[in-house]
Amino acid sequence: MDSRALAGVTVPDTPIVDRALEYARQRCEPYLFNHVVRSWLFATRLGQLQDIPHDAEVIAVGTLLHDITLNERFAGPRRFEVEAADLAIRFARESGFEERRARLIWDSVALNSTPSIGLYKEAEVALCTAGICLDVVGWQYNRIPREEVERIVAEFPRLGMKQRMTRCFCHIAEVKPELTYDNFVRDFGERFVSGYKAPSAADSVANAPFQE
Repeated sequence: MDSRALAGVTVPDTPIVDRALEYARQRCEPYLFNHVVRSWLFATRLGQLQDIPHDAEVIAVGTLLHDITLNERFAGPRRFEVEAADLAIRFARESGFEERRARLIWDSVALNSTPSIGLYKEAEVALCTAGICLDVVGWQYNRIPREEVERIVAEFPRLGMKQRMTRCFCHIAEVKPELTYDNFVRDFGERFVSGYKAPSAADSVANAPFQE
């Protein structure tokens, strides 16, 4: 597989990766495009530094397409991660990925914001999750040399990502609260959205329609 350097990181140089980059560029705002590229580079570098065998194209497509439905126009009908995962697996199949690799991409996208599961899946899913979490919350920040992180961020700047992403999550909590009750978007609804109130899982268990 051909390779090239991007922000100092060796990544695959293939038509599929080029198509994934363009697909993400067309569907993501600039700050979000930079985020998915940084996530890809961080995921790749974490795998390289830890000598973790992985499918570099799967990691590229999974990270680059993981947020293609995250925007302030999002209206469901399912969690944005699941909507993006279905688009990503369609892209993978149309690009010639065999089903096992395509399914890894679906899992990488659908689980990108659920590290309590994603980090324990296949290497590709775990690395995608790790790279994304590093860029969003700084998880494993010190595993990559500081000068490498700084070069990646310099070439793909954050462009106010914290504030822009917060607005997207609050939008989902406002217009589709039912998609937030069992995931991290709930935290944004509870902190920032007036009138947001999530049901309690404890009540759901207690009120299940069964006689004990």
